Amino acid sequence: MSSRTLLAIPVYNEQKYVTKVLDEVRQYADDILVIDDGSKDSTPQLLAQQPVDVIRHAANRGYGTSLVDAFRWSMCYRYDWVITMDCDEQHEPASLPMFHEEIAKDNADVISGSRYLNDTRCGAPPPEDRRAINQTITQMVNECLHFGLTDSFCGFKAYRVSALKKLELNESGYAFPLQFWVQAAAKDLRVTEVPIRLIYNDPNRSFGGPLNDADNRLKHYKQVFQNELAKFGTLFEPCLCGQSS
Repeated sequence: MSSRTLLAIPVYNEQKYVTKVLDEVRQYADDILVIDDGSKDSTPQLLAQQPVDVIRHAANRGYGTSLVDAFRWSMCYRYDWVITMDCDEQHEPASLPMFHEEIAKDNADVISGSRYLNDTRCGAPPPEDRRAINQTITQMVNECLHFGLTDSFCGFKAYRVSALKKLELNESGYAFPLQFWVQAAAKDLRVTEVPIRLIYNDPNRSFGGPLNDADNRLKHYKQVFQNELAKFGTLFEPCLCGQSS
């Protein structure tokens, strides 16, 4: 029996891309949920013209909150899997069949896209600070949690809904993956990576206030990671001792 899969797309001020992206993803997905995180441009009006479900935040609550809302929706409506992707054309809808193929294999709980697994680039290279932070965090995650990831921050993922029910996720911002990976390790979720193309359309993307500074952003990510490790006591004690900076 085939799995019921929800495609969830967080958006914030994506009037430039939202119509084109949704027109394309409908070729590959029937059940589509868009989480509009308080957009102030014409994104809400454009979404009203699309045959998709929408969760609308009255104010911006953060990328992590949008993902948590998507997970809750997938549980409420009894989906087997939820796939998340961005709406800025950095995740290609044409990659969705690959995720469905991996889902059909039924040998993982998390199928995580990686922009560095095959290192196939399309267009301009990523900003140096973003790639450096990704490499630093990915190495830290692998050393502590033993996942063997090549890309710890990619938002193009498929999640088994029954596995998500084991987690207690509440990180609201862009540090969400750090909380997720710790809990995934603590609950012994099976993780695999699939290659996607590396596409960067917006090198000036804002992370919000102090997080626009790369040093502050890296420090914040490490702190969220440490805080999450600490919740599990002795399970991650060696890593807590060795990753205090």
